[in-house]
Amino acid sequence: MTSVEEERPRALLAGASRRWVRLLPRAVAFVLCVALLPTTIVVLTADYGLTGGVAGGLAVAQAAPLLLAVVRPLQAWYVVFVADVAGALALLTVDFQERLLWPFPPMEIVGYVGLCLALGLRERRRTLLLVWLATAAANVALGFVAPHGFGAMGLLFTILGGVALLLGGALRERSEVQRRLVEQETISEAERGRRTLLEERARIARELHDVVAHHMSVITVQADTAEYRLDRLPPDVREEFTSIAATARESLGEMRRLLGVLRNEEAHGELVPQPGLAQIGQLVEVTARARGPVEFTPCDVEVPEAVGLSAYRIVQEALSNVVRHAPGARTQVSLSVTESGPQDGARLTVLVVNGPPPQPPDGPLEVGGTGHGLVGMRERVRLVGGSLDTGPLPDGGFRVAARLPLNLLD
Repeated sequence: MTSVEEERPRALLAGASRRWVRLLPRAVAFVLCVALLPTTIVVLTADYGLTGGVAGGLAVAQAAPLLLAVVRPLQAWYVVFVADVAGALALLTVDFQERLLWPFPPMEIVGYVGLCLALGLRERRRTLLLVWLATAAANVALGFVAPHGFGAMGLLFTILGGVALLLGGALRERSEVQRRLVEQETISEAERGRRTLLEERARIARELHDVVAHHMSVITVQADTAEYRLDRLPPDVREEFTSIAATARESLGEMRRLLGVLRNEEAHGELVPQPGLAQIGQLVEVTARARGPVEFTPCDVEVPEAVGLSAYRIVQEALSNVVRHAPGARTQVSLSVTESGPQDGARLTVLVVNGPPPQPPDGPLEVGGTGHGLVGMRERVRLVGGSLDTGPLPDGGFRVAARLPLNLLD
């Protein structure tokens, strides 16, 4: 069932976003068929003098395939082209007035032009060129047996058919280019988001290296000096401390090698000590002096270094977003500790709320980014097992609320 559906050709303009555009080819084909079928019969019998049976057969063969052209225009062209040529030959058997068009009456030209337009919207350049060459060859060949001479009007069939093929092909190629551009933009956006996420994770890993390296260094020093600080250590305990120190030094070496892979040429500024809760006040003060009013509610509490670093970066990114999108807006930054319960333990709440800007900015301000906005915040919160709540406020402001657990072992 699936393979049959995949092989079934799609209708013309089936990929259009608007419903009326998708229905347009069917409506045009129906109108042409309904209008040309009786008109062809009347003109061929009354004006050209064909019998009713021949005129009716030619009318059906020339007009009915237009309904098929919505889905299979090339197959419809085969039928219509043969029927038009047969009609021209049939007109040689009757005596009609010189003023009438030959080899192709006006109603045949109208149907053929509509069919060529459908062909241009579906087929490739090579097929369109072959169709036009076949049309021109048949038109010129029939001109040699013209009953009343062959002039410029006799080439109208070829000229208008070629214009319709060219127009349909141009529209198809333009639509194909636009579709590919949209696909490429979608792929590029997905790749850009993925690259942003990976860059932020690598940046977080580089920063955490300093935090973990500090603790590993303390372990190494304590293990190395244990035999000098503690009296009368048994030999097996002394060997245990020596093994711990060696393991810690080996771990530090592995971390340094990993950091060498993660760190890039632009990461020179990351060699400074990593900030924490104590530096948030300085960050707020600098932002307030440079960009606008910022109120700060500090919290004097001891937190793990990873939590302090994450809190600092969240405030930093939130203030950067305020500078970009709401310059001059009044902003509140607060830190607090809440008890969530015996299972969750204490959590550090980081809250950054800004109001609407005094006046809409002309465009996003270009400032030196320190991360990747909400992507970076989510990664830092996920790193320590916290939660993040962000979103616009009814008054036009924005709110960023992060809850970070203080006991990272839970």
